[in-house]
Amino acid sequence: MKKYNVGVIGATGMVGQRFLLLLENHPMFNVSCIAASKNSAGKKYGDAVKLWQLGAPMPRKFADMTVLDASADMQKIADAVDFCFCAVNMPKDEIRALEEAYAKLECPIVSNNSAHRFTEDVPMVIPEINSAHLEVIGAQKKRLGTRRGFIAVKSNCSLQSYVPLLHPLKKFGIRSAAVCTYQAISGAGKTFLTMPEIEDNVIPYIGGEEEKSEKEPLKIWGSVENGKIVCASSPVITAQCLRVPVSDGHTAAVFVNFENKPAKEEILRAWAEFSGEPQALGLPSAPKQFIHYLEEADRPQAKLDRNCENGMAVCAGRLREDSLFDYKFIGLSHNTLRGAAGGAVLLAELLAVRGYFDR
Repeated sequence: MKKYNVGVIGATGMVGQRFLLLLENHPMFNVSCIAASKNSAGKKYGDAVKLWQLGAPMPRKFADMTVLDASADMQKIADAVDFCFCAVNMPKDEIRALEEAYAKLECPIVSNNSAHRFTEDVPMVIPEINSAHLEVIGAQKKRLGTRRGFIAVKSNCSLQSYVPLLHPLKKFGIRSAAVCTYQAISGAGKTFLTMPEIEDNVIPYIGGEEEKSEKEPLKIWGSVENGKIVCASSPVITAQCLRVPVSDGHTAAVFVNFENKPAKEEILRAWAEFSGEPQALGLPSAPKQFIHYLEEADRPQAKLDRNCENGMAVCAGRLREDSLFDYKFIGLSHNTLRGAAGGAVLLAELLAVRGYFDR
């Protein structure tokens, strides 16, 4: 299997840490550069990370790597890698500029950030659902004036808990959906140690999250037209997003109306049979079964089910008819694996297999 040298930009944050855990022994990707802000630059990675926030220990192979300056060392990083993952904590306009600068240095970027999610020629991809959107990269390269530099992004972490469950049901004509997401604190880059205000509490507001939850699915379900991704006009989605005292795992309560109401058995069959290009290609990070339906009345649960298929599968449960909508059900995904770093690694695997990182 071909190996690619990769960089991780924003490596000291929680998502950057997760990237390094996932890439420690990856069969396709070798981490050759670690980058962060100027405050961390020049330090050994083990010294630059003030707080290691994940349950598994920091990989020893990265602890002695010298952290580069993500802004000042761009050319050095671009020369040393085939592509970079990006998970920085900066204002959106600065992220847009940073990612485009790397792309123009002929360094492809696979981004965990939201800054380019609605750039018309930047694909926002859930690999099992809209891998066809990668074709827009050609138009993006033309705009940027690059041969191989481009930006591809993954969607918001909370979408993974309900969009993969709605997608196989689109053949029944989804008219509208209501979603309430109960989001883990790691989605804010926090632990219980660094977010004491969440103890014995639910916070009914996450800035910008409801807009993302309602609009991003329409880009994912959109179409490529004249070198741009045109968002779908339907279905209508309304969302509320709450932060809850859970370490990892975003849960969604979903309500849905159809043009042609299916039987419960048809929904279960659609979920069980659904797979995408990652499964067909046998990509290293792809779950063998993308959607798992749990029959127990009290499942899925974040603590029990978030690590299903190494945290890359989506779990569903409690499918039943509703008095106002046609059906309601519960979804669950691991927000820092399928929802963040793991989803970006899977996207990178797909890009690699398709030859987008080849020189």
